[in-house]
Amino acid sequence: MYLVKKMDRISLIKRNVQEIVTEEELMNLLSTKEHPKAYVGYEPSGKIHMGHVLTVNKLIDLQKAGFEITVLLADLHAYMNRKGTLKEVRKIADYNKECFIALGLDPEKTRFVYGLDFQLDPEYTLNVLKMTCSASLNRARRSMDEVGRSMDDPKVSQMVYPMMQVIDIAMLGVDVAVGGIDQRKIHMLAREGLPGLGYRAPICIHLPILLGLDGTKMASSKENYISVDDTEESIHTKLKKALCPVDSIEDNPILQLFRYHIFPRYAEITIERPEKYGGSLLCKSYEELESVFSKGELHPMDLKNSAAQYINEVLEPVRKVLQ
Repeated sequence: MYLVKKMDRISLIKRNVQEIVTEEELMNLLSTKEHPKAYVGYEPSGKIHMGHVLTVNKLIDLQKAGFEITVLLADLHAYMNRKGTLKEVRKIADYNKECFIALGLDPEKTRFVYGLDFQLDPEYTLNVLKMTCSASLNRARRSMDEVGRSMDDPKVSQMVYPMMQVIDIAMLGVDVAVGGIDQRKIHMLAREGLPGLGYRAPICIHLPILLGLDGTKMASSKENYISVDDTEESIHTKLKKALCPVDSIEDNPILQLFRYHIFPRYAEITIERPEKYGGSLLCKSYEELESVFSKGELHPMDLKNSAAQYINEVLEPVRKVLQ
């Protein structure tokens, strides 16, 4: 059972956020609309890992702050990005939906939308074509995902992809677009391009990109991440081997798990240790935990063991759903 710390509305919205574009617009929205609308789009193309869970955590925060939440399961986007057949990506999208609900999104208060439900409508298609007329080729390329930008010969569909993301925001009727900071170029394209099509510019909430367990960028090819369907034993093994530097708080992937995934769900945490090593340690905030660790009063292995314990608790509901 999670013991969630009570926070005011603004603190919930801003918790663990890297950037809001713009805060002034957000405050105006909150003062004029009781239940603003926010969304995140997920390309169903592989395993759900803790990087995805970070945005789910923020959606839960926003839900508690009174926002109406839309989750776009972007099956057509995944198909265009060469992630499988339409049948294959729809199956992954259904799996994603089950995981997100198990992680804490309220299914009664969350609107789940598949891309194919609206992205082939004439109005949507016309708006995408209008965006392609206003965006330069260079801007379209800059808005592509990192994999597409690094290709010598990307497909045209991979340049249309960001145009579609812009129109998703308009057609879903949301006030706020949420995503990792790597989505910033697309969100800025939406802020610049949508008013010219007769739609409001979205407010954007950007989250940091988590480190992989090896201290480098999280990537499926490196196997340096925790998946939501990892076994309890696998998570203990992964965290035991994970990087946990004492002299670099900002670049410590174990501390990131506590900051972004554990403390948002627990009002306090207990580091269990034998009495000869100081006994159990209670921390009532992430800042307190970081301070204790940076002073050398907490051994990295004790921190890792505790992280494994709490992450397993967070992911247990997902495992039950996927059994």
